[in-house]
Amino acid sequence: MSEKATLTVGGASYELDVTTGSENEKCIDIQQLRAQSGYITMDPGFGNTGSCYSDITYVDGAKGILHYRGYPIEEIAEKASFVEICSLLIYGELPDAETLSKFQDALAEHAPLHTNLEHHFSGLPTASPPMAILSAMLNLVSCFHPDVLEVYSEGHGFDRTAALLLSKVRTIAAYSYRMSVGKPFNQPNPNLNYCANFLHMMFSDPYREYVPNPVIEKALSLFLVLHADHEQNCSTSTVRAVASSRANLFSSIASGVCALWGPLHGGANIGVIRMLEDIKSSGRPIDHYLEKAKDKDSDYRLMGFGHRVYKNFDPRSRILKNRLDELLAELNKKDPLLDIALELEEKTLKDEYFISRKLYPNVDFYSGLLLRAIGIPLDMYTVMFALGRMPGWIANWRELHDQRLRITRPRQIYTGSQERSFVPLEKR
Repeated sequence: MSEKATLTVGGASYELDVTTGSENEKCIDIQQLRAQSGYITMDPGFGNTGSCYSDITYVDGAKGILHYRGYPIEEIAEKASFVEICSLLIYGELPDAETLSKFQDALAEHAPLHTNLEHHFSGLPTASPPMAILSAMLNLVSCFHPDVLEVYSEGHGFDRTAALLLSKVRTIAAYSYRMSVGKPFNQPNPNLNYCANFLHMMFSDPYREYVPNPVIEKALSLFLVLHADHEQNCSTSTVRAVASSRANLFSSIASGVCALWGPLHGGANIGVIRMLEDIKSSGRPIDHYLEKAKDKDSDYRLMGFGHRVYKNFDPRSRILKNRLDELLAELNKKDPLLDIALELEEKTLKDEYFISRKLYPNVDFYSGLLLRAIGIPLDMYTVMFALGRMPGWIANWRELHDQRLRITRPRQIYTGSQERSFVPLEKR
C-alpha cells in the first residue's frame, strides 16, 4: 500500500500521494489538490516545491553531496574530461571509446561559424556585455541551421543539434572576447580537443602555432565539469519552463543564458573577485570586513559564503581550491587575492557567527580565482559558467521532452482591487 498524506482544510480532508526518490527524498504530490479542494499552495522562490522528476543530478545540501547520474562529483571531477561529462549528462551513461570518439568528431565538425554569422559580431559595440552577445548569437545560429528548429525528440536530429550547440557556443564565447579586445578571430582547430581549442581561440597569436598548456587545459576542464549541472537552479528551471512551450533547444538555452546573467546566479564569482580587490586596495584588516558582515545594521555581506542549497561545505569548492593551489604552483604564480581569500576562509571557519549560520565557502569563492589564474577576464566569468552549464541545460531540455511534460503554468493569489466600475476621464 502506497504512503499517503492527509491535508485537512476548510472542514474537509484530502488524501495526497507520497512519493520517494531513489535517494530517499520524500515528496507530497499535490497535482490534484486544486481540482479536489479549490486550494493552491504558496511557495515564493519555489524553495519547497518540486517541478519535475529527474534522473540527471542529485544534490543533498545538508550532507554536501553532488552526483551526476549517480557518480559522486569528487570521483569524476579529476578523472573525466568535460566532453565525457557532456555525454554522461545528456545521454545517461559514460561513453565508451567509440562513442566518445564520434562525439568529439561531431564537436570538431561543428566548431566553425558561418561566415555571415561572423559578420554579425562587427555590428555590435565593442563594449557589449559578453552574455548579451552569447544570448543573441545562440538565436542567430539557429537561423543559419533552420533544421534545429524542428528537433523535439530522440531520433529526429537531436544528436547533431546537441553537438552543434555545444560546439558553436564555445566558438561564440571565444569570439566575443576577441572582439572586446580588438583582436582578430582565431578559427577553431579541429586537431585540438574541446578545452584546448577554446584556449586556442581565446589566446592564440595568429602568427605562430599555438601549443596548449596542459596545466591550464586541465584546470579549465575541471571548472567546466564542476559547473556542468546543479539540479533545478534558476537558469535550469528557466530552460525547462521555456522548453515546456515546445520551444526549440537553441531558444530554450538562450533563455537560460539570460537567467544565468544575474549577479545572484552566474555573476556571483565576479562579486567575489571585486570583494577581494576592494579588501586589498583598502589596506584594512580582514577583521574589519568580518565585523561589517556580522553587523545587523549593515547591508555588507561577504560574497562567496553560504549557498541556497548547501548547508554544509559545497563539495565543488574543496575540489576547486585544491586545483587552484596546484595550478598556481605549477605556473609559478602568486596571487595576492588568494592570500586574502585563504585568510577569510580560515577566520570564518573559526567564527561562531559564520559557523552557526552555516556560511561556508561555496564554489564561487574559488572559481573566480581559478579563472583569473587561467587568464580569463572578469567580464567573461559568467560566459564561462554558461559554457560549463550547457550539458546540464541540454540534458534537462531533452528529459522534459522525453517525459512529455505539460506547459509550465504556476498559479497565483490575486491581491489587487476587487471589481470596480470604469470612471470616464472627465470625472476622475
